[in-house]
Amino acid sequence: MKSEPATYGIDHLRAKGGPDMWEGCRNYTVRNFFRDDFKPGDLAFFYHSVNEPIGIVGTMRVTRGGYPDPTQFDPKSKYHDPKAPADGSRWLAVDVEFVEKFDRVLSLADLREHPGLGEMLVLRKGQRLSVMPVTEGEWRAVMELAKHDR
Repeated sequence: MKSEPATYGIDHLRAKGGPDMWEGCRNYTVRNFFRDDFKPGDLAFFYHSVNEPIGIVGTMRVTRGGYPDPTQFDPKSKYHDPKAPADGSRWLAVDVEFVEKFDRVLSLADLREHPGLGEMLVLRKGQRLSVMPVTEGEWRAVMELAKHDR
């Protein structure tokens, strides 16, 4: 799951001290991931985008699966959607909690060098989704890279 660290980084999540809402995703593919795939207890990588250094910085746990994102109804929110249906089904959020911050950022170059990560979605050209699935094998490979420095 990608976020800009200046806006909301892993340190913001850690400082929260408990679950926090991951809101503002305005892409139907991401909405479908939240709706169909995110379950309490699932683990996710936290990926810092835009600002250097870019890459995977740690892990978080899903504490609540997809539910209507309240920011879609808030006219003061930058995520407001005046066309959102009243049932909230257009845009979803999930709740996540901090698990771990890695000792270093795992850059795209680090990920590309690992033989088990060649098909990882985040490495594909043109891939701009803020939320992407990760296979069990990819999870193990990334965690191996993260633990290698300890």
